[in-house]
Amino acid sequence: MDTIEQADCRIEQADCRGSTFSLSQADERAIDVVIDLLRPARRLLFITGAGLSADSGLPTYRGRDGLYSRDGLFSRDGVYRDGLTTPHGMTIEQALSGPMLASRPEITWHYLRELERSARGGVPNRGHRVIAEMENHFDAVWTVTQNVDGLHSRAGSRQVLDVHGNLHDLLCTQCDYKVTVPDYADLALPPLCPRCQGILRPTVVLFGEQVPEEKLARLWYEFGLGFDVVFSVGTSSLFEYIALPVELARALGIATVEINPETTAVTPEVEVKISGGAAPVLDLIWQRYMVGWPWW
Repeated sequence: MDTIEQADCRIEQADCRGSTFSLSQADERAIDVVIDLLRPARRLLFITGAGLSADSGLPTYRGRDGLYSRDGLFSRDGVYRDGLTTPHGMTIEQALSGPMLASRPEITWHYLRELERSARGGVPNRGHRVIAEMENHFDAVWTVTQNVDGLHSRAGSRQVLDVHGNLHDLLCTQCDYKVTVPDYADLALPPLCPRCQGILRPTVVLFGEQVPEEKLARLWYEFGLGFDVVFSVGTSSLFEYIALPVELARALGIATVEINPETTAVTPEVEVKISGGAAPVLDLIWQRYMVGWPWW
């Protein structure tokens, strides 16, 4: 490296949309470490959040540029404040809650439609596709995602635990009717079951509801079989069941990697931290890994 490059200390890389992003020398070294971790690895766990889907143009929900910043739910400094209200005069947690769906489904569905509309037209980005491609190169690649957009499955991932559900999968609250819809454009608010006229709802976990036990049980079953590397990608890891696998992995001596430009709840716990965007960093890791593949 010459002196000009040393002074600059930034390395430009092309991402999947043809733009560029910068990685520090520390992040470049961290990517090399990750590739060394992947070479002998056979089982991987990815834990993903809104930061991954943000690279598909989907909004996050709690940040300065998040979906609800447009509705006045954030203070002027862009920080979310508990108690700030929606146009319906309630917090977003109240509006998007199980009890509200039961008592005033039209209110909950107003915000469900807003969520779906914000994600409409989104397609899997290179980060989603890299994780899907990895399933064909390792013995097992499991993805635990908090995202409700279904983009992991659309990218081709087969082993996905969408612990917060999917906006496109609807079920009746009164009978066993189920349907998958491409979007909410043609739905009445609230939509009614064609069989029994009960209220339909998406499979998403609303505020005040529990994460499906069977999905967490499968996570811990696979965790018991062992993972070689655990990745936290694009998530602030605020929920205990999202942070715990990373914390436990580190305690057990399993390699842990975080890809996130921000400092998060698990940053102090991980072995390797890469401060870059999810999709371009995953793409770069995979490009460099595949240069020497197969490794045996």
